[in-house]
Amino acid sequence: MIALSLAEIASVVGGQTYDIPDPRVRVTGPVVIDSRKVEAGSLFAAFAGEHVDGHDYAADVIAAGAVAVLAARPVGVPAVVVDDVQAALGALARHVVERLGATLVALTGSAGKTSTKDLIAQVLRSKAPTIFTPGSFNNEIGLPLTALSATDETKFLVLEMGARGKGHIQYLTGLTPPKVGLVLNVGTAHIGEFGGRAQIAEAKGELVEALPADGTAILNADDPLVRAMASRTKAKVLFFGEAAEADVRAENVRLTENGQPAFSLHTPTGCSEVTLRLYGEHHVSNALAAAAVAHDLGMSVKEIALALSEAGSLSRWRMEVTERSDGVTIVNDAYNANPESMRAALRALVAMGKGRRTWAVLGHMAELGDESLTEHDAVGRLAVRLNVSKLVAVGGREASWLRLGAYNEGSWGEESVHVSDAQAAVDLLRSELRPGDVVLVKASRSVGLESVAQALLEGFENGGDAR
Repeated sequence: MIALSLAEIASVVGGQTYDIPDPRVRVTGPVVIDSRKVEAGSLFAAFAGEHVDGHDYAADVIAAGAVAVLAARPVGVPAVVVDDVQAALGALARHVVERLGATLVALTGSAGKTSTKDLIAQVLRSKAPTIFTPGSFNNEIGLPLTALSATDETKFLVLEMGARGKGHIQYLTGLTPPKVGLVLNVGTAHIGEFGGRAQIAEAKGELVEALPADGTAILNADDPLVRAMASRTKAKVLFFGEAAEADVRAENVRLTENGQPAFSLHTPTGCSEVTLRLYGEHHVSNALAAAAVAHDLGMSVKEIALALSEAGSLSRWRMEVTERSDGVTIVNDAYNANPESMRAALRALVAMGKGRRTWAVLGHMAELGDESLTEHDAVGRLAVRLNVSKLVAVGGREASWLRLGAYNEGSWGEESVHVSDAQAAVDLLRSELRPGDVVLVKASRSVGLESVAQALLEGFENGGDAR
């Protein structure tokens, strides 16, 4: 964080200082909520969780080098005490970004947020110092913590914004007002909570409504619900996509023999060739979104194409490809799942597995509400249509719907199987995998299917080729 005295912090957050000998002492390290991550100069924000209360660790964090605790009550060590720690954290983030003068880029969407955020960050940091959301740290606590990690040298701040209801993005943009706002797509992720795609679009569009008149709204020309958001902003609008009228578009899209996308990138200033290191054609749209951001911020098409071609995956368990020493390829995409990302992952699996046996190890997709049965059935059917060799549906009721969809689509019989849990899936795969097979593992985060991928890699760590 930029250096601030405890007196300044107390003033910004409307707090009172307790047990602080010298309010002029400055916070020079990171703001953290995990006592294990404290380092010299830190500010520790104490949250009272369901199982752990951060206030109980106040003495420990001071001993570990923290300057003070941001707390809801006096804790017997140097502290800035406030009524609401989360609100105070947000106020501090707002103050810091206003002091910085960095360009804030915010993005949202139903699918692909984290992968796109990682691409934007890698492209922009080839131009100037860039801070970005780690992983999916995109909520009311994670976003201000990311903003607070910026320093005086930061030129670009790339912030992923998640939403589970109306008003969430409006709140986040109030903490960190963006200059550039990107909306990727409107899908069915969390549709059970929102109530429908129109409601999701209403919530996602809060991002472009927050943009200033001299800002830029970057919208997906290929998604009608996103394209329509152009009427909801006073900012300049830049479209990306494969549509001919998109300002930043892809032509001649193809996949390499390894399943990595290649295309001609066209921007208003020219065109250049891109070959991504990521897997799956769905990353073309993510790359175009990143290219549109970079174009708006002054990078040339050749600079953008080079940075995209060199970019990799920065977040774990998102199309994380590892080839074992026996030739079996494991694709760990188990961080999360929704119908759109599930379809994209299956297509990527088929592209990677040309001439090889392909396995789709799938678990349930959460928060689909009344659409759950239909969507799980549809994913099972798609696996058959794409000629995936084997489907292993893992879990309870939703997994049975996956398997039933596959069975009803193609009468697969032994080619589709329903197993009760991750260990049963591991046992099945260990007994049946052959050299050269490609295995996709994907489900919502709550299922924990990353354990399947990890178990299949045990004993191969030293001989595998992680890509």
